[in-house]
Amino acid sequence: MYPFKKHYALISLSVLISSTTLAQQEPLASHLSLTEVWNKAETNSKTIRMQNLKLSESEEAIKDAKAERLPDIEAEGEYARVSNMPIYDNGLFHTPSQFEVVHTAYSFGGNAYLNLYNGNKTNLKIKEEKEKRSLSAEQLNLTTAEIKLKSAAYYLDLQRSKVFKELLLKNISDQERQLQEIKQLLKNGVILKSDVLRAELKLSRQKMSLIQIDNDISIANQKLSILIGEEDDFKIAPDSLANTSLAVKTYPEYLDEAISHSYELKISERETELNKLELKKVKANVSFKVGLFANYAYSYPQIQFYPYSIATYGLGLSGIKASFPISSFYHNKHKTKAAEIAFQRREVEHEATTDKVRQEVNEVYLRYKEAITRIDVAKQNIKQATENLRIVNNTYFNQLSLLTDLLDADTQLLQTRFDLAASQIAAQLQYFQLQKAIGKL
Repeated sequence: MYPFKKHYALISLSVLISSTTLAQQEPLASHLSLTEVWNKAETNSKTIRMQNLKLSESEEAIKDAKAERLPDIEAEGEYARVSNMPIYDNGLFHTPSQFEVVHTAYSFGGNAYLNLYNGNKTNLKIKEEKEKRSLSAEQLNLTTAEIKLKSAAYYLDLQRSKVFKELLLKNISDQERQLQEIKQLLKNGVILKSDVLRAELKLSRQKMSLIQIDNDISIANQKLSILIGEEDDFKIAPDSLANTSLAVKTYPEYLDEAISHSYELKISERETELNKLELKKVKANVSFKVGLFANYAYSYPQIQFYPYSIATYGLGLSGIKASFPISSFYHNKHKTKAAEIAFQRREVEHEATTDKVRQEVNEVYLRYKEAITRIDVAKQNIKQATENLRIVNNTYFNQLSLLTDLLDADTQLLQTRFDLAASQIAAQLQYFQLQKAIGKL
């Protein structure tokens, strides 16, 4: 046995022992469908939880805005020590005479104010908070769709790597069997030693690719586990790759659905409405205010009305109060102009968002059709590569072709199988991206 063969045998044995040990330590994989993954992601995603809390916060803000319709009620009290009151009969530079005063003063009572009209600001505030609540709801929908798309990408990546591993393991098995046949030809003196070395080199590369695929599986598994709220070592067994036929509508149909359901468009509409309400609130600054008021207080001593009395007294007032901010005519001028410009800018941004959605739907739609076409092409390529390998395999073992031709033919067949699996995965991912773009994910 050659020295490098001994070294290779030792490495293979150690890798086999390590793989067996790791297999014994690794927990069993849990089978999860994509729907189950989505359910877990919606429940455990921290990003979605933050958006849910934001939605709850906006609901409380609506209740707070409605509470402004209730009257303002205050209770207040005051206690004071009153100093002597010198009277300067002959000026500040002469000795004053002292006027006796009561040195204790206090008052306690309450007042209330009920707003009747303040330029419709209260109703505008309630509408604004409701729009913010709708905006938070649409942002939650968008976030959920993004998390579902992200988890689908990880899930499909894991699914693709699993398929690649199965194909590579089968190819390695075929290559090992083929290597034995090539060694038999060497023993018979039909071929050169270089053919055996080339076949062994290719087999070694395939085994190295298997390690890379295992790492890809571990990385995708960890990403997906974290996203659905599981531990890093939680193993996921995805569904087998099925040859699912995905429906394809026309671009105008997808575009109509996007105009009606797109998350980005709905968010933009809510933001535009908020700017419109802000403009109305600024304009409401130039309006009169009307409200009912009442107050009652007990005070000591009675020095507000003549004749004065060193005793506690009670006094109440009630009525209607009206005011008009005259200074708002010039203070509010530039604020209104700025709000109008902000609203116009928001309308232009909404138009830009519409253009962006149209472009996104068109791009994803074309990529989706392209991915479906690639599936058909990949299936045809597999048939051609299989026939090519059959021909080259027969010619090589009949000494009518070179080993490089055989290895190339085998590589081409494996690559076409990889291409088919990748195309099927890509088509599903493009389908989910299209559903997100039209607001249906």
